[in-house]
This record gives sequence, structure tokens and C-alpha cells, in this order.
Amino acid sequence: MKTNRLRAAAILLTMTIALTLGGCAGKKAKLDKSYVARDVDTLYTLAKEKLDNHEYKLAGALFDEVERQHPYSVWARRAELMSAFSYYLSRDYTESTNAAQRFLSIHPGNRDAPYAYYIIAINYYEQIADVTRDQRITQQALDAFGEVIRRYPDSPYAADAKLKVDLVRDHLGGKEMEIGRFYQARGQWLAATIRFRTVIDKYDTTSHTPEALERLTECYLALGIPTEAEKAASVLGHNYPGNIWYQRAYTLMQKHPLKS
Repeated sequence: MKTNRLRAAAILLTMTIALTLGGCAGKKAKLDKSYVARDVDTLYTLAKEKLDNHEYKLAGALFDEVERQHPYSVWARRAELMSAFSYYLSRDYTESTNAAQRFLSIHPGNRDAPYAYYIIAINYYEQIADVTRDQRITQQALDAFGEVIRRYPDSPYAADAKLKVDLVRDHLGGKEMEIGRFYQARGQWLAATIRFRTVIDKYDTTSHTPEALERLTECYLALGIPTEAEKAASVLGHNYPGNIWYQRAYTLMQKHPLKS
């Protein structure tokens, strides 16, 4: 289900380059577990060094310190987003989301708000489980990408969000199919029919639609309503005439012709 993580990271890295301040100077400092007051230049530079060295978790914590020690500095705003990015790279999606949400709560109209919304969506997306697991986080990813598209349709993140919405919808459709097949295998035809209808009604643009229509044909025949089975098979034949699922539905209807 997941696309290449490098692609997502590459998109996010663009923001890192945009946010990095040039001409940062300052004496290197060693991280101490205890609270150590540092000037903002030194602290931000240290955090950036940790990020460049792939010490992502530590970088995130240091960017958090920039915000905590210098909340009114222009660096604090940048540090919030850099913290979200660093935690994303460390796969600490909860902390990454928290940092992005904190940024949005303080700077809702900031020009980098689209990025904050996008990274929240990406955090949910990276946690999507296979179709045999609970899909609550999948729905959260769908909603979050929808928020990016709705709020910022012309942003550089909207196009990728639309692509991922299609992938997420396909995944959710796959979950309905998995449950439908489970009911069908146990002869629970009505329960199976409801799931396959959900695929057709809510996820009709996904790759699961042809199979859903064919399985509806089977279920309607098993329920003793051949007219509905013929309707499902006809829709399948009209929209997917060369599909293997239509061939199966056609063969099935030939064995169960409607009575004149």
C-alpha cells in the first residue's frame, strides 16, 4: 500500500531547504540532559547539525528546545516545522503531528501552514496498516489529505495529496472487500451484499469495483433475486466489458437465465 518513503521524504526535504537560515554562526555545543540555556543561533545550528547527521530524534528534541528557550524569536516558528520534519524522519509520527499541530495553533495563517497540514496527513499515511487491521488511521489520513486539498488547492502539496487520496480510498475499498468476502464464504449473503454495495457506492473509482459487482451478482443469485443479479452483471459488462470479473458474471448468468 505504501509508496516509496524516499519520495515523501524528498517532498518534505524541499521545505527543509526553504526553512534553513543562511549564515548561521555559533560555537558548537554538546547536548546535556539537564537544562542548558543557549543563545538561539547556537541552539538552532546544533539542531540542524544533528538533522544533517541523521540523528533525527535528537534533532527534533533540539528544535523543540529552540521553541522552548526562545519562544518569541523568528527561529521558534521555523523550529516548530523543523521539529515536525525531524520527528517524521525518525518515524515518531505522534511527536511529528504534535509539532505540526502546535505550529498551526500558533500560526494558523502562516505561509507555511500548507506544509504543516501536509506533514500531519503524511504521518497518518505512513501508519496505514494492511486491510486485515483496523482502518481508523486510514480514514484519518483520508480526512487529513482532504483538508490539504480543500484549504490549499493551489499549493505544491495538493497534487501529491490528491494522488494519495486515491491510494487511501483504494485501501479502504479493499477493507470492505475483505469483510465482504469473509461473509460470503460463510454464506451470510445479506451481510456480504451490504459490503459489496458500499464499495460500489463509496469507492466506485477504485480497482475493486469490478470484483464487487461480480460478487454482488453471486450474492443476489444466492438470495433468490436474479433480477438484481442481472442488473449488477449488466453494469459490470457496460463498464468493464473485457474484465475477467465480467466473464465470470456472464458465465454465472448463463447458468441462471431469467425466466420469461
